Amino acid sequence: MKTFAAPASLILAAVWAALAQPNVAFAQAQAGVTALAAHRAVYDLKLASTRGKRAMSAVRGRILYDFTGSACEGYALQFRQVSEIDSGEGKVVVTDLRSTSWEDGAAKRLRFHSQNFFDENLRDAVDGQAEREKGGIAVSLTTPSDKKLDLKSDLVFPTEHVRRIIAAAREGKTLLQLAVYDGSDTGEKTYDTLTVIGRVIEPGEQPPADATASQPAFAKMKRWPVTISYFDHSVAQDAGEQTPIYAITFELYENGVSRGLMLDYGDFVLSGNMTSIEMKDTKPCK
Repeated sequence: MKTFAAPASLILAAVWAALAQPNVAFAQAQAGVTALAAHRAVYDLKLASTRGKRAMSAVRGRILYDFTGSACEGYALQFRQVSEIDSGEGKVVVTDLRSTSWEDGAAKRLRFHSQNFFDENLRDAVDGQAEREKGGIAVSLTTPSDKKLDLKSDLVFPTEHVRRIIAAAREGKTLLQLAVYDGSDTGEKTYDTLTVIGRVIEPGEQPPADATASQPAFAKMKRWPVTISYFDHSVAQDAGEQTPIYAITFELYENGVSRGLMLDYGDFVLSGNMTSIEMKDTKPCK
């Protein structure tokens, strides 16, 4: 996930401690007040800035984010990010991350599959599922190898993470600390995350000029500036490291749609402008 790609999820949560442990009743209550919109969005990527030793000459790319489902049938995500990276030394690398996932509405189960290509060659892949059980989370991986993992119960899955951020924003909170598991990288990592929530942007304030402007419903919605920083949980535990390995900044609507992306990889930052969005119908829960 950290090879020039955003958390699939729209990932894209405690620097060192989680909030109250998630459970079925909490997740169902959250689902009742935080209805996430099914939608298909496209973001065009370009280089915003560089820093450090890995200066980039140019970067361009695109993100496809296709999110469907509901609290009763679960949430499915198809995500793809393609980036063409020019180091300025006569070498251009094309990265292609393809990811699909499904998370049930009660935040008890997560299925995930991803492939990461460099110049059309498969670099790595992961396939597996995670299920919340009494006292922990059981992870079963089939790719890159068959493996069983037992994780702590205070982790949240990606869609639940989004719901928690929206709930915190509605309550006027400015900080949210959560530990997240999304099956990325080799499927064995967990991430401590810190979410910083800015002042609410009320309907009618700062009208956007991207694809959301063509959707009248967004003109009536609140949104919040959000920055999520991701920390490698194992590194933080062993070395006390508090430098994020990745951060994403965006504006989050109360229906879960994100705009104005800034993807910070440390050595360089990409901006993501929403060029199209298609809102999809969601089957009502019985």
